[in-house]
Amino acid sequence: MKQIKKIAVAIVLFVAATGFVNAQAKIAHIDVQELLSSMPEMKAADAELKKLSETYRADIESSMTELRNKYTQYQNESASKSDEENQKRALELQGFEKNIGEAQQTAQQELQKKQAELLGPITEKAKKAIEAVAAAQGIEYVIDATQGGGLIVAKGKDLLPAVKKQLGF
Repeated sequence: MKQIKKIAVAIVLFVAATGFVNAQAKIAHIDVQELLSSMPEMKAADAELKKLSETYRADIESSMTELRNKYTQYQNESASKSDEENQKRALELQGFEKNIGEAQQTAQQELQKKQAELLGPITEKAKKAIEAVAAAQGIEYVIDATQGGGLIVAKGKDLLPAVKKQLGF
């Protein structure tokens, strides 16, 4: 009777240990930033954003140059103008400065909007590829290993090469 109890306890422990081992989830990691930066679509999007940014910057710099020129002109002519005319010119310069500030804000908003428009499909494509590779390899959890992403130990399987292969590069 004692031996039957020992065997029963051993079987229960064996089943519990086997269940515990099987219950452990498969975990992998991937540096999402590295993946995104190596995608050809991301390089094209970055180039387009840089071009747009340069266009906005050139427009704003042109406006700033025009403002400085007007300011210098008004300053040089201020002695020969009436106080009323000088006040009118000062208000004109303030309005011009305000317009430049608004143009800078608008440019920043447009850049953010364009960035979201361009990067949304790229990140979605990367996410789908990560999900496909994880599913194919039976991975249950994938942790973002980007620097500062909260991952302390990265000894698990790195999915970056397999996801790059899935994306065709």
